[in-house]
Amino acid sequence: MALIKTDIEIEKIRTSSLLVGKTIAEVAKHIKPGVTTLALDKIAEEFIYDHNAKAAFKGYHGFPATLCISINEVVVHGIPGDRELKEGDLVSIDCGTIIDGYFGDSAFSFALLPVPVEIELLMQRTRGSLLKAISSIKAGKRVGDIGYEVQTFVESFGYSVVRDLVGHGLGTSLHEKPEVPNYGRRGTGARLEPGMVICIEPMINLGTKQVMQEKDGWTIRTVDRKASAHFEHAIAIKNDGVDILSSFEEIEQVSNPDIVIMR
Repeated sequence: MALIKTDIEIEKIRTSSLLVGKTIAEVAKHIKPGVTTLALDKIAEEFIYDHNAKAAFKGYHGFPATLCISINEVVVHGIPGDRELKEGDLVSIDCGTIIDGYFGDSAFSFALLPVPVEIELLMQRTRGSLLKAISSIKAGKRVGDIGYEVQTFVESFGYSVVRDLVGHGLGTSLHEKPEVPNYGRRGTGARLEPGMVICIEPMINLGTKQVMQEKDGWTIRTVDRKASAHFEHAIAIKNDGVDILSSFEEIEQVSNPDIVIMR
C-alpha cells in the first residue's frame, strides 16, 4: 500500500523537491555546445551541497553521479562523463535531493539550438502530457487514469510511451509505492488517496516504445535510436485536486541563448 503523508511530511518533500528545480535551473545556465555532461554533474553536486542537502541519486544502488543526463535516444539513467554536448542535442536532466531525510525528485528536458522542429514538438507535447495528467487528478481516481491521460495525448501525435519505466511514490525513500505507469485504462490500478505523494514522469519516444539497457547497467535507450523526452513533477494528492510540490519556475526563468526551454 502507498504511504499516506502528514502535512508536515508533505512540506518536507516540497522543500527537497523545490531544491531539485533550483538545481536543474543552475545546470541549465551552463548547457552549451562543448560542455561535458560530467562538468554539468559537478555543478549540480556543488549546488546541492552548498544548500545543505544531499544528492539522492549518487550511490543509489551504485549509481555513480548526482544527475541522470540522458541525450537524444537515451531515455533515462544516462551516466555523466566525457561526452560533449553539441548543437541539436535533446538533453534530459533528472535530479534528486535529500533534506531532513525526505526526498525530492524532478526532471526537465532541454535542447541545444538549432533544434529540429520534430524534437521541439516532442518536448512540448511530452511536457503537455504531464500537465494534462496532473490537471485530471483528484482523490478517488486511480493510477490508470493518470496513464490514460498521458498515453492518449501523446499517441494522438504518433509518439509512443515507454512501458518498462514508470513513475512512483516519494517520501523517505526515492521509490515508494504505488508505481505510476504512463499508460493505462481509466478506473484501474491503485486508488489515489489524500496525502499520497507520487512522481509523474512521462518518458515519450519519437519512434518505437521498445527500449534496451546498455552494458553499463544503467543507461536506457530506444531500440530504434530515435529521440526520447522526459519531464517529471512530484505531487501530493488532495480531495479536490493536487498540490505540485516540485517547480519548473526557476528553470523557465533561465536566460541561456544556447538552449530551448519549454514554457
